Parts: sequence; structure tokens; C-alpha cells
Amino acid sequence: MFGRRRKNRDAEAPGLADDGEFAPTPGEDETPVPQGGPYDIDDIGEDAVGSRLDLGSVLVPLPPGGQIQVEMAPNGQPQAVHLVTQHGRITISAYAAPKSPGQWREVAAELAESLRRDNATVSIESGPWGRELQGSTPNADLRFLGVDGYRWMIRCVVAGPAGSVTGDSPLVETARSIVAETVVRRGQDPHPVRTPLPVVLPKALAEQLAAAQQQQQAAAQQASQQPAPPQQPAPPQQPAPQSRPRHGESGSAMQQLGF
Repeated sequence: MFGRRRKNRDAEAPGLADDGEFAPTPGEDETPVPQGGPYDIDDIGEDAVGSRLDLGSVLVPLPPGGQIQVEMAPNGQPQAVHLVTQHGRITISAYAAPKSPGQWREVAAELAESLRRDNATVSIESGPWGRELQGSTPNADLRFLGVDGYRWMIRCVVAGPAGSVTGDSPLVETARSIVAETVVRRGQDPHPVRTPLPVVLPKALAEQLAAAQQQQQAAAQQASQQPAPPQQPAPPQQPAPQSRPRHGESGSAMQQLGF
């Protein structure tokens, strides 16, 4: 069972709980570990992939009613694939990691520091795979889940409106279910530690995305070729209206705004 192997290795990692804030919370070791994944493709084999969305390095199940949103990098390559649900957005990515566990603890600590620098409210909670990081920002609430694997690490980002990423919310429950059924295809190519593993879109999805981009480019080109509308003659000048009395040196706020 993957989760228990990870927990035992995590407990042996030296020097990762020196920061009191990130030491295991009371009862964390007793947190039930999911019976199942995430899985390594070498453990279950390609035949067990089933109906998961194959993104090359990571294969994820689609939530009921969920939609796919692709984020492109500046070089035109897919950077991330978001699963959009009625409650919020879920993003699962795989990263290169060393053979020994403990990378998620380090990443979680750095994420917490970064969020605090952005004036976000941050809390640490215990989840099915150990620590989970929750942050509240003016634009959205975030929850980060992480799982250490063999030479890979999964990071799941859950984003939604205020109050939607609590530990027992439907959005977080959906995210945990997706993580538990995720498969990582690490491959044998060398990657520096913490490097995102490549995202490869399925052929059908890549073709749909390319067609949509072509339509947008064609529409933009057509709009740029449209002749400018003829200029209308200026209306005859009317006598300037008398200004309304102002209150104080700068006038009232409504007058300053043009009302």
C-alpha cells in the first residue's frame, strides 16, 4: 500500500521537523491512510490506467461534471491542466524528487512562507497523506495537498471562493478522491529535483485546443482588417452651460466626478 510506505519513510527523514510549526501535529500519525493511491505506473502497469485523463507524466480521473482547462506556457507548450468543478478548481502536477522522501515538507514550508509574504492567512492541517496547507487570499481560498513517491512528488492545488476549501468541503473531498486515484508516469529520463514533469495533452484534446487557437487568431486578423468607420461631422457647438455652485474649494465629491 503506497500511503503507508510513504508515511514510514517520511518519519525517518532527518532534519525536516526542526521548524516547530511544521512538526507533526498531534494525532497526525494516526490519520487514516487511504487504501490505494496515488500509484506509480510501474506498480500497476499501463493496462490498469483505465479511463483516466492521460497527461503524460500524470494520469488523473475526471470528476463527474468536471471540465478541462489548459494553461499554456509562454513557449506554447501546456504548462498545467486544471479540473474545473461546480465548487472550484483542482490542479494536480507531478514533480521530480529524490529517492528519499521529505520533499513535500520542504515545499509546504516554502509555500507557507510565500503566502505569508503576500499577506495571506495560512494554517496547517492534517489530511489523509499528512500535512495540508490552507491559505486565504483576497481573491480565493487555497489548499495544497502533497504526496511523496519514489523519485516523484504530487502537488494538488485546490482553489475556490471563500470557505470552499475547508477539510470537510465537497471541493476538498473531491480533490482527495482524485489524488487517491492518480497515477504517476515518472519515466527514466533524468530531471533536476523539483522540476515539473512534462505535461503531454491527449491527441484529441490537443487538436481541439489547436482548432480553438486558430479560430481566435482568424477572428483577430479579420477584426484588424475591417475598415475604420467613417468619422461623423462634429455637432454644432452649443453655449457652455453655467457651472453649478460648488461646496468648498474643490466642490462636492459628486461634482468632482462629473455629476
